[in-house]
Amino acid sequence: MARRGSRGWPHGAWEGSVLGSLWLDTADRPAPRPTLTEDAEVDLLVVGAGFTGLWTALRAVERAPGTTVLVIEADRIAEHATGRNGGFCEASLTHGEDNGRSRWPADYDELHRLGVENLDAIEATVARYDIDCGFARGGALTVATSEHQVGWLEPETEGFLDAAAVREMVDSPTYLGGRFEPDETAVVDPARLAWGLARAAEEQGVRIAERTRLERLRRERRGVLAETGDGVRIRARRVALATNVFPGPLRRTRWSVVPVYDYVLATEPLSEEQLAAIGWDPALGVADAGNQFHYYRITPDRRILWGGYDAIYHFGRSIDPDHEDRPATYRRLAEHFAATFPQLEGVRFTHRWAGVIDTSTRFCAFYGTAHRGRTAYATGFTGLGVGASRFAGDVLLDLLAGKRTERTGTAMVRQRVVPFPPEPLAWIGIQVTRWSLAREDRTGRRNLWLRVLDRFGLGFDS
Repeated sequence: MARRGSRGWPHGAWEGSVLGSLWLDTADRPAPRPTLTEDAEVDLLVVGAGFTGLWTALRAVERAPGTTVLVIEADRIAEHATGRNGGFCEASLTHGEDNGRSRWPADYDELHRLGVENLDAIEATVARYDIDCGFARGGALTVATSEHQVGWLEPETEGFLDAAAVREMVDSPTYLGGRFEPDETAVVDPARLAWGLARAAEEQGVRIAERTRLERLRRERRGVLAETGDGVRIRARRVALATNVFPGPLRRTRWSVVPVYDYVLATEPLSEEQLAAIGWDPALGVADAGNQFHYYRITPDRRILWGGYDAIYHFGRSIDPDHEDRPATYRRLAEHFAATFPQLEGVRFTHRWAGVIDTSTRFCAFYGTAHRGRTAYATGFTGLGVGASRFAGDVLLDLLAGKRTERTGTAMVRQRVVPFPPEPLAWIGIQVTRWSLAREDRTGRRNLWLRVLDRFGLGFDS
């Protein structure tokens, strides 16, 4: 589509938008919980009030009523990745079947079953606690926008859709084919889900303290001693670390993830006529088949959330609010949106935001323990934590109990993750990998660099 001036559609469509997550920009956001100001003693201390921490806390009291649980959060509930993602709640625990089968072929069928059961349990939890979060299990549509991507979607197998069939589901002139998976993805308002989980946990006796930052953690004879930035001391029999991309007190996890910024736009609410022009079931989530892919869905208030493609790593594992406003990426996202849905010409974006993904070399969460099994951690979800975080909560509780379960018995949980190298090797390797993935998207061919990474089970993905 020809450019119509710096402020014409689509190039200026995001200008003047709110810099901040659509999910968090609501008067319904709960007021912050009080900061922890007095020493405490608990059975379980959970560090982090994102999805992983909230699920761990809620599952702890569901599994063992009467357990004393304290959750501390350095910022606010759902402030970071939990409240800034696209709201895709997937059954996959392994970042897709290809990644899972290539890494854990003997366990994959069991991991797939556990993932579907986990998604079922999330749906049941939303219903049981009456969490109003727009949960809709409409499945996922993966679309091909180039000829070689059509081949990636395995046209000879069940679930493949040709161009006409996929455009019956969502109408875009860019679609050449697609694959529909009907049962293993839901869309959700992630912030409202988190707020609902927090409320449900508190109703079961969990205490949550916001703006309470953990500074130190050390083993004691009967448990673990935690100290906050304000000098408050917490004695806990067990500790679950759910800090994800943010550096925690354990050195062993600091080389195992890198922070990658993911960017999102959200449109103004669409009219009935605009929605009819694309013919899209709001319960259906969509993503491109490419390595650098877009993910998009319709929100409960009839906006299109449009994110992904750029995954930006900043030298030195930098995490900084200044990284969130990146005009080049927002322009690119607007241009890609316009190419995908030209029938929506003139639609403007009201919100733009970014969040930090905790990327691991295996593309999915990894687990471990410290302090002789009294502390457990989970991190490295690589963009698929909305659903997998509940599974992670159960894994953390299993590890802290010293139990071998069907979850902790899997190779995915037992195996250590390969760390990223130090700088400048990390930055160089990530940039070369991003260039190579973009080249594969254009040509359909993996170059030598990507084949080497495949050989050693490494890589980089959003």
